[in-house]
Amino acid sequence: MPDFRPQLQSNHSLYASQALLPDGWARNVRIEIDASGRIGAVTPDVAPDGAEIAAGPVLPAMPNLHSHAFQRAMSGLAEVSGAGSDSFWTWREEMYRTVGQITPEDAEAIATRLYVDLLKAGFGSIAEFHYLHHDKDGALFADRAEMAKRILAAARTSGIGMTLLPVFYAHANFGGVAPHEGQRRFIHDIDGFQRLMAELAPACAAQGATLGYAFHSLRAATPEEMNTLMASLLKTGPLHIHIAEQQKEVDDSLAWSGKRPMQWLFDHMPVDERWCLIHATHADPSELQRMAASGAIAGLCPATEANLGDGIFDAVAYRAQSGRFGIGTDSHVSPSVVDELRTLEYSQRLRDEKRNRLANGPHRSVGRDIYDAALAGGAQALGQPIGAIAPGKLASLVVLDGDDAFMDSAKDDAIVDRWLFALGDRTVRDVMVEGQWRIRNGRHDQDDIINAAFKTAIRNLARH
Repeated sequence: MPDFRPQLQSNHSLYASQALLPDGWARNVRIEIDASGRIGAVTPDVAPDGAEIAAGPVLPAMPNLHSHAFQRAMSGLAEVSGAGSDSFWTWREEMYRTVGQITPEDAEAIATRLYVDLLKAGFGSIAEFHYLHHDKDGALFADRAEMAKRILAAARTSGIGMTLLPVFYAHANFGGVAPHEGQRRFIHDIDGFQRLMAELAPACAAQGATLGYAFHSLRAATPEEMNTLMASLLKTGPLHIHIAEQQKEVDDSLAWSGKRPMQWLFDHMPVDERWCLIHATHADPSELQRMAASGAIAGLCPATEANLGDGIFDAVAYRAQSGRFGIGTDSHVSPSVVDELRTLEYSQRLRDEKRNRLANGPHRSVGRDIYDAALAGGAQALGQPIGAIAPGKLASLVVLDGDDAFMDSAKDDAIVDRWLFALGDRTVRDVMVEGQWRIRNGRHDQDDIINAAFKTAIRNLARH
C-alpha cells in the first residue's frame, strides 16, 4: 500500500462553540496548535480571530488501549453454533484458522482499514497488542520485524496515533506447556524477542510511535521469562497483559499455582501504573481492591467480552475504589467508542437491575463520567500525552456533528449522553490526530485506495 505520510503543517488554531476541557465544558474556545501537533494554548470566551471554526462540539479523541487488528478479518465468521457448548475456547479455533492464512500485505490492508474505521468512530490513538509475528509455517521473515512494521505502516497511512506492544508468547498454558500448531506464528524465545524489540525501537522513534511491550498472559509466559524480560527491556512505558478473562483461566491458574491469576500476578510481579491488565473479568473483590490500589489500568473491552461470553467485569465495585480503566475494541466485532462505553454501562445495569450504574454520584452524567475516565485511563495505558484539551497535550480531537438536531439542542454533559446513548457513530464528523485532520465530514482522504486493498485481502482469505 502506498505510504501517505503527511507533512506537518504550520501553527494553526481551531475554534469551538463548545469544548470539553479538563475542568468541564467551556464556550467559544480557541485552541492553538503548534507545528508539532501539540496544543499550545486553550482560551475560552473569546472571538475566533481567524481560527478555523469547528462544525460542532469538540472533545478529546478517545484512546483505544487494546487491539488485535488481524482479528477484524474474521468478524462475523464465528457466529455459527458448534456441536457442543460454544465459548471463548471454541471461538479461538476460528481465530487460529484465520491467522494461519494472513500474509504481510493482508495484515497491513486489514489494519489500515480498521484504523480508519476506528478514527471515524471517535478513536484517535491505539495500542496494538501485536503477536502475529512470523510466517505461515512459524519461520522468521527475512526481516524479523516484518509484521510489526506492517502495523506501523497501517498507522502511518491511516493517521491514527500508535502505541506498539510487541507480545511475548511462548507457551500454550500455565507451567510452560509447549505451544501447539495453531500458535506457531506467535512464538518467541527470550533472545528472539529481545532482538525484535531492539529492531523496533528505531522504527517507532522514526515514526513518532510509542513502544511498549506485553506478555500475552500468564498462560503464555513463565515467571522466569517474565522476570528476565522485565530486567532487560524498557524500564518505562506501557506494559500490558491479558488476565482472568475466562473462568477456565482462573481454574487452570488455581491448578498450577494454588492462586487465582490476578492474585498470583500481584503477589509476584511489580504491578504499578505502567501496567494495563486486559479484561480482568473474573477479578474477585480482593483482587479489584489490589488493582485499584496499584494504579494499574483495567483494560476493558466490553463488546468483545460480550461477544465471547467472557462474563461481566464488576466496574461498579472497582470504580467505588477509584479504580482506573480504559476501553479497547480487542477483536473488533464493533470498532466503536459508543458500543464499548454503552456496553460497559448496560452490562452493569443488566446485572444489577438498576440504571445509571457508573455515574460518580447523584445528579451526575453517566456518559460524561465514563468518557472522562476512559480518556484518562487510555492515555495512561498508551503512554502518550493525550486525552485532554490542554496545553502540552497532543491535539487529538473529535468534532461531533453540530447540524444533527440532537447535537444542535444539546449543551454540556448532555452532548456526551446524547452521543453515547442515543445517536452513535454517525455523530462523529471530523477527527484530528496530533494536529492533522484525518477524518473530514465522515471520510478519510484515502478511503477508496484503503477500501480496495482491504477488499483484496478479505477475498484472499475467503479463498482458503
